[in-house]
Amino acid sequence: MKRFIILIICCTWLYPQGADSLKSKSPAKAALYGAMFPGGGQVYNGRWLKGAFLLSLEAAAINQWYSNGDIYKKYESGNYSLSKHRYLEKRNKFAWWVVFIYVYGMIDAVVDAHLNSFNRVMAENIELSETNEEE
Repeated sequence: MKRFIILIICCTWLYPQGADSLKSKSPAKAALYGAMFPGGGQVYNGRWLKGAFLLSLEAAAINQWYSNGDIYKKYESGNYSLSKHRYLEKRNKFAWWVVFIYVYGMIDAVVDAHLNSFNRVMAENIELSETNEEE
């Protein structure tokens, strides 16, 4: 529970109140926040739901990694449905998922920061900007 509270405090610190969402986002900052914790770059870019989803995926993958690792270590002491080697394979698979989700989150944050100004330009009304240019 303490970790969750610390995470919420960090998320609020990353996105200051009253920040202008139309300002350009720095890809370097997005990568830095994405490296600090999974989903941090998405929070910096204002994509709270995507950040929470990535953090949840990372937590689930880490949980499965530890769970399968514990079963593999204590295999002889319990009655498990799969072979010992299969738990080793599952542990390794989830270790790769942890790495993949972490790297994907950083890359996605950098790309999203680069495309921040593109989204603003595409949302602009073309007819209004043409009439302003004619005047």
